[in-house]
Formats: sequence, C-alpha cells, structure tokens
Amino acid sequence: MIDLLVIGGGAAGFFGAINAAEKHPGLQVVLLEKGKQLLGKVKVSGGGRCNVTHACFEPEELIRFYPRGGQELLGPFHRFMTYDTIAWFESKGVALKTEADNRMFPQSNVSQTIIDCFLHEAQKHGVKIYTECGLRNFVREENHWKVETEHETFLTKKILFACGSSPQMWDLLKSKGHSVSTPVPSLFTFNISDSRIQGLPGLSVPYAAVSIKDSDLQAEGPLLITHWGLSGPGILRLSAFGARHLAECQYKFVLVIHFSGLSFKETLAELKRLRDAEGKKLCGSTPQYQLPSRWWKSITDHLGITDIKWASLSNLQLEGLAKELSDAEFEVNGKSTFKDEFVTCGGIRLSEVNMKTMQSRLLPDVYFAGEMLDIDAITGGFNFQAAWTTSFIASDLQ
Repeated sequence: MIDLLVIGGGAAGFFGAINAAEKHPGLQVVLLEKGKQLLGKVKVSGGGRCNVTHACFEPEELIRFYPRGGQELLGPFHRFMTYDTIAWFESKGVALKTEADNRMFPQSNVSQTIIDCFLHEAQKHGVKIYTECGLRNFVREENHWKVETEHETFLTKKILFACGSSPQMWDLLKSKGHSVSTPVPSLFTFNISDSRIQGLPGLSVPYAAVSIKDSDLQAEGPLLITHWGLSGPGILRLSAFGARHLAECQYKFVLVIHFSGLSFKETLAELKRLRDAEGKKLCGSTPQYQLPSRWWKSITDHLGITDIKWASLSNLQLEGLAKELSDAEFEVNGKSTFKDEFVTCGGIRLSEVNMKTMQSRLLPDVYFAGEMLDIDAITGGFNFQAAWTTSFIASDLQ
C-alpha cells in the first residue's frame, strides 16, 4: 500500500512529492509521469533559465498578478511565500538571483540546475518515479484508492493531482463529480497585420498603455513588435486578464495603444506646442513619447507627414497624429504562443477545494496543486510560485 501517489512529473508534482517525503519520514511516495520526459516545462521556462519566482514579498501585492485565483491564494501565500521558496532552494544548495525586473533565476542561469535539484532530492528522500505511466482511472475502495495506469495498478492512501493543464485529467475528475472552469489559453501574443508595424520586428517601446476596444480590459508596460504582430509585458498582461473575454471574441478584436498616456485633447495640445517649438524640423525626424525613430517614421509615413515641417502641419494633420499617439487602433486576428510558455486559464474550481489544505471537498484524500487548479498568472515567475505554494501546502497531507 502506497502512502501518497503523485500524478504528474512536472514542477508541482516533484515539489509536492519531495516535501511530503521530507515532512513525513518513512512515507512511501510514488510519482507517475505520463510521458518519457520529466520536468519538461521547467527545462524550457524562462528561455531555458527557469524563472523560479518573482521578488515580491507581500502577499497582498503578489495576488494582484493573478487574473484568476489571486484572492484565494492570499491565505496560502501567508503560509508559503516567495521568501520561503528562496530559502527552500538555498537549503538544497541552489542560490537564486534577482534581475532588474524582479524575476528570479538560479545563479547558474540554466534550468538544468533546478531539474538536477529535484531529481537529487527525490532520490534522497526515496521517491519512486515511473515514466510512461499514464493514469486511466481511480476508484475508491474502503479507506484507500485503487489507481489504474497504462501498465499496472496501485493502491494508495492519498493522491496528489499535479499534472498541469491536462484536459484528460480534468475530464476524469469531472466524471468523479468535480467541476472544471472551461480551459482557454492565457499568456499569448496578438497577431496583427498592419502597415504601421510591418518590417519592424524587434523594435520595442519602453512604455505604453493598451486596452481592448469596447471593454474594460486595460494594461500597461513595454511593447514589442514581432514578425506576427505585437508582444511584450503589456500585451501579455492584457491577454492574461482578458483570457476568457478574448476567447469569446475568437481572438478577433480591436487593440487600442495609448502611446502618449494622455487623452486625445491633451495629446493634441502637446503637439500644437511642439509645432511652435520645433517648426523648422521635419515631423518624421523628431520622435515623441519614447517611440523608436523607425516606429515613429512608420506612423508619420502612414499619415503622409514624414517630410513636412512641423510649422507646416495643418490642424487636421495634427489631429490625425494625436489620434495615432493617444488612441491608435489595430485589428487583431488571432494569437500566438508566447515563446515556450504554455499557460491555461481554467481548472478545478477553487470552491471545491479546501485552500487551507489543497484537499478536494468532494473526494476523500485527494489533493490538487499547480495548474490543475483554476489559478493562473502573468509572466514573471508567478505561475511557478503558485505551484510551489499549493504543492507545499498539499504535502502536509492534512
């Protein structure tokens, strides 16, 4: 009879298995992974460096980065927070470093360091690992669970589901009575075909506000032109907080970029002052609002005013430029995955989980951690922090 069977060989699964074995010496812990590879998402995260967490140390502030599940995580974060994550890894010999944007990585700068740490700790604490061992079903028998996999059957006292965004597992749990918030993609970039950004991949703007037309969705941050449209922290944050709305729109909507950060009227007033001050200069050679010169020229080319001196611009031309700087509209037609980050909005409804223990309110001795739950965050280490927190609490096995 196994004490704890962990379903999922990813970050949450390993963290939960290791901590359960460490907290409860002598506990028999078995981890099952459906595929051949362990910790595959850890390997590619953060561009192969593994963005372990984010240097935010106040729970009330940290939850603001979670479009779904933030409020429910407030209590758990008071129990296992960013500084606990740092201390945990340092206790295993893995030092972390903080970068300028507060993302935290292993000092080695390679994700293999985290993978090696997990594999070493699992072996150290006697966690048995089975790969290519997908779950087919689990049924309750007296005071334990009978778990059927592709190759063999296990009897276990407790189960921890930590298998990420798995439609197959969600469907299985739905058949056992759980509800699942419909999964849709989160954290994606926008596909845009527009002459104003064509031929400019790689250019970025340090800051801009962005919003979705005819909605309350808005965000801010750096923007990046890609080969397929627009990306960057501002776009990614907007995609995360608007995941469900944008899915309902079938990813066809109007993106509004507010380069100036001012209203149309305020922007126009600034441009009129600029016309008086820079009258002899060509409009296309005097970028404003931190726009790169090539991006600025693309806008003035679009308006046909690149080779016109500021003093010669008509009020109508200034109004056109003010519109482009205060409320530029772009037709979005589709989305693209952000690098190798795969984040899903959706999962086991949190109302059906005791967030103090991560135990199912419907199934005895069944626990959840990580992306199995309806919790997701923007990019920057926040999704991993939710995985560490939920799996650490689940490993108490209360």
